[in-house]
Amino acid sequence: MAVNKITWAQAGRVTEPGRYMLRFGWLTVTPEDLAIWEQFPHAAFTLVTTASATDVVGGEFRLGTFEV
Repeated sequence: MAVNKITWAQAGRVTEPGRYMLRFGWLTVTPEDLAIWEQFPHAAFTLVTTASATDVVGGEFRLGTFEV
């Protein structure tokens, strides 16, 4: 099953920007992403595949648009 959206809880409630290995691949979280999750803890972001995804086992993702 493909992962299309992710919540802060599913990302382990990360507290620092960075690159994290999750069950579906690598996720890059920016300070702006964290600010949204801090304001809207239940927001679900759309996962966006990055250009380098073909070079990484499991995939490489960033956070796109979100729903509150």
